[in-house]
Amino acid sequence: MTSAAAARIDLHAHSTASDGTLSPAELVGAAADAGLDVVAITDHDTTAGWDAAVRALPPGLTLVRGAELSCRWYGVEPAIPLHLLAYLFDPTEPELVAELARVRLAREERGERIVRLLQADGIDVSWREILAGAAGGTVGRPHIAQALIRAGLVATTTEAFGPDWLGERYRLPKEDIDVFRAVELVRAAGGVPVFAHPRASRRGRIVPDELIVELAAAGLAGLEADHEDHSPAERAHVRGLAAELGLLVTGSSDFHGTHKTVRLGAHTTAPEAYERIVAAASGVTPVASG
Repeated sequence: MTSAAAARIDLHAHSTASDGTLSPAELVGAAADAGLDVVAITDHDTTAGWDAAVRALPPGLTLVRGAELSCRWYGVEPAIPLHLLAYLFDPTEPELVAELARVRLAREERGERIVRLLQADGIDVSWREILAGAAGGTVGRPHIAQALIRAGLVATTTEAFGPDWLGERYRLPKEDIDVFRAVELVRAAGGVPVFAHPRASRRGRIVPDELIVELAAAGLAGLEADHEDHSPAERAHVRGLAAELGLLVTGSSDFHGTHKTVRLGAHTTAPEAYERIVAAASGVTPVASG
């Protein structure tokens, strides 16, 4: 890797193991091509892409193995969904493995229910084709969005997630992990939990700062500040809150391949924050290629 001061570190990227469009091997290749020194594979609720990413790791690139956990805060009604980035945890820890399997199954069942709703309204989408498109990865709404695009019903993923489609009319809740339980499980597995895009109001409801204070006391390690869905004011707010609470701050692309326009390395994490993550982890270590 290049000197720490010059390192380019992107700690949030998705592959076909969930709802990205690049395979794990293609993802690490693209990360190297983008000039990154460190990249994290953080597929939704799964570690299925880890081994393939390690095998394909290009020279000079370091891989952080992680996942993005589907969580929910039940302190208000209706509960607020949120995402927790989990880094360098032990992928064999039984309680975490069981919880992730439960969430993946629930996500697939929700996807099938959404497709049935679409079909009941005369919309020509096939659950079998959507499963095939997921190629064994965790099925999510982006896979259904691709089916709507193939059917000529919408032009883009953004349109598919609009209120006429998956954003509201055909949106169903999914089973998630209580966020305090998720922090506990990640820590118990030797991992480092970071709250993904915590102030992204353009995505919908956000949690109050008071919850982040409570999560910090429960073991939350950091906040993702630099993200495409944060405005400059939201980024500044996250940084200020992290400073108050002694939390580390990350920046990441949240890359999904062609499902999003954002590029790998669009936002990056400071080497000091990355080093804090590595020092705090006891599950697995980053994998460096020659």
